[in-house]
Amino acid sequence: MNRNSLVLTEAVAAIAFAFSALAVAASSPEINARVEAALSRFYAQGPNHRELANKASAMLVFPSVTKAGAGVGGEYGEGALQVHGKTVGYYKLTGASAGATLGVARRSEVILFMTDAALEKFMNSKDWTVGIDAGVAVVKGAGAQYDSETLRKPVVAFVFGEKGLIADVSLEGAKVTKLPQ
Repeated sequence: MNRNSLVLTEAVAAIAFAFSALAVAASSPEINARVEAALSRFYAQGPNHRELANKASAMLVFPSVTKAGAGVGGEYGEGALQVHGKTVGYYKLTGASAGATLGVARRSEVILFMTDAALEKFMNSKDWTVGIDAGVAVVKGAGAQYDSETLRKPVVAFVFGEKGLIADVSLEGAKVTKLPQ
């Protein structure tokens, strides 16, 4: 086995090990508690966040998305879709990447569906892919400023609370799939 194959095999094994703890879905009460804690942090970081969230048709909240990789990377997180403050479903976010990924990091995400049409498109999709739709605006850091152009997008995603050694906060290509109830 050559050196590159060995490195790739070790990287895949390390990622599999890192994500094996995430393979079992959390219970609904666990996800709900994590969502509420993430929303509290989100509202505390921006004076207009609560008002913006109240204007949204729905919010998809992923309290903790873990990304890990060593050449080949992956990410995973569980969250809830809230419509007018009520949880209507549970979802997972998954993604894979190849290239210059090295390290482990965590972040939180709040995705606001600003229009009923955007929410309906999400609800009617089997696997919704973030970043494929040009109507998604990504705001990096919950305390970051956003402009009126950002607010005109049908979907506004906030990425915040980044911790770890991967500086990539891209949502592009991440798939969101409904968890079985």
